[in-house]
Amino acid sequence: MRPRDILIYIFLSVAWGLSFLLLLHVIAAFGWVGSVTFRCLLAGALLLGISRVMGRKLRFPASWRPLAVVGATTVAGQLIGISYATPLIGTAMAAIFVATIPLFSMVIARVWGTELITPSRVAGLALGTIGIIMLVGFPAVPVDRNFILGCVAMVFSTFCAAFGSNYASRYLSDTGPWEVTIGAFLFGGVMALPLLFLVPVPGVPHAIDYLYLLVQAGVMSALTYVLYFGLVSSIGATRAISVEFVVTVIAVLVGAFALNEPITILQFIGGAVIIAGCALVLGIFPAKDKIPLQP
Repeated sequence: MRPRDILIYIFLSVAWGLSFLLLLHVIAAFGWVGSVTFRCLLAGALLLGISRVMGRKLRFPASWRPLAVVGATTVAGQLIGISYATPLIGTAMAAIFVATIPLFSMVIARVWGTELITPSRVAGLALGTIGIIMLVGFPAVPVDRNFILGCVAMVFSTFCAAFGSNYASRYLSDTGPWEVTIGAFLFGGVMALPLLFLVPVPGVPHAIDYLYLLVQAGVMSALTYVLYFGLVSSIGATRAISVEFVVTVIAVLVGAFALNEPITILQFIGGAVIIAGCALVLGIFPAKDKIPLQP
């Protein structure tokens, strides 16, 4: 990885990890559907406006379908799943599920044959899985119907994120990250919009709630996804999406220290194991194996 890619990787880890601090506030104010819809439309509109001010020439693909697929999966599907699940299962548990995204991504990339999967990268993902198991420990909420629904929603969310990233890597590799991000968020917002008739905004948001929404849309969505889709083009979907391993560690720490959610010594150790697995997936540790695993 180039130094620029590493800096982007670190920034994404911190930004998405800290985003859980805002997530529950925005969901409480706008509802889990409203938070996704307004966040997506605002993020797409902000980037479109900034690109016009900068005089940036946008070159969208001839077909709108790839952007719609990424918008439906990486944007709408992922955000709807995590926004629905987090109030039910807690920030720490939702963050732990986020770390499964690279595992789904590796499987999809191998099935599609878009990336070479070496034994060292498989070992890294295996370490990540072990770390996730160590992180889970005991859930902070009772294992009831809501907890199960939240877990199902998070599995849906993480699969959507992995599928959309691999799809973008495969079908939008010639499209710039600005175009991919703008198109995906606008499509995602439009797709989520009809759900507001089923799950309307619960009340009148306060002024601070609009500020939280603006930060989520502008920083945690618009800026980060422009950088993320650029990283996907640079280092591949599986290596880029392995950032979610580190996001999980940061978000669990946020849940423990900022939101007073319980965390154990075993979970701290699990975080270290996840980081080690992430390093293997990224190729930070020198690997002896150069022969990819055959599907």
